[in-house]
Amino acid sequence: MSSAREEILARVRKACPGDVEDVAAGYSRIARQYQQTAKLGRDEILSLFTERLIEYDAHVYRAREGEVAAMCGELFARRNARRIVVPGDLPAEWLSGAEFVVDEDLDARALDRVDGVMTGATLAIAETGTIVLQNARAQGRRAISLVPDYHLCVVRERDVVETVVEGMRLLEATRHLPTTLFSGPSATADIEMTRIKGVHGPRFVDVVILET
Repeated sequence: MSSAREEILARVRKACPGDVEDVAAGYSRIARQYQQTAKLGRDEILSLFTERLIEYDAHVYRAREGEVAAMCGELFARRNARRIVVPGDLPAEWLSGAEFVVDEDLDARALDRVDGVMTGATLAIAETGTIVLQNARAQGRRAISLVPDYHLCVVRERDVVETVVEGMRLLEATRHLPTTLFSGPSATADIEMTRIKGVHGPRFVDVVILET
C-alpha cells in the first residue's frame, strides 16, 4: 500500500510543472489562522469529547484501570453480546463477561457471526468526537472494527486531545499504518435524507474512557 502511494505521488510530481521544492515552500507560507493547540483544561477536553460522542449516538462511560473488566461485562450483558472478537494483544485484565474470539485473520463471514468487537484506540479528538484506530497494539486489523454490528472501544484519558491539528501531528509518526477514524456509530443518509445506521461500520458503539 505504501509503495503504491509513493508511486502515485511520484507521477503527480512529474506531471506538475515547476519545482517541487518551490511548491512545498509556497505551501509552508500559507497563513494558518485556525486553532492549532489546546485552549481548554483537561476536564473540559474530556467533557467536550463525551458531549460530541453522545451527540453522535454513542454511549460513553468512565472507569478506572481495575474497573474496566466489570464495566465491559455489564455493557456486554446490556447489549446481549455473548461472542466478542478481540485483537490478540488486548489487555487480558479488560476481558470479562463474554466469550472472546481472538482475531486470527478471520474472514468477513466469520466476523459477521460474532456479536461485537472490543478494542483499544490510538488517540481521540474532542473537537470532533473522533476516535482513531490503527493496526497497532490492542487495536488489531481494521476489518474487525468495521464488520461487527457492535463496537466497545476503550480510550485512555491521556490519549484524548482537543483539536484535529494536535491529533494529526501525533499521527505523523505512524502515518504508514492502516488507519480508521470514526465518530460514533456508522450512519449515512440518501438523497431523500433517510438516515441509515450500520452501512460502513457498527450500528452501536460504547466508549469506555479509562481514567489515568
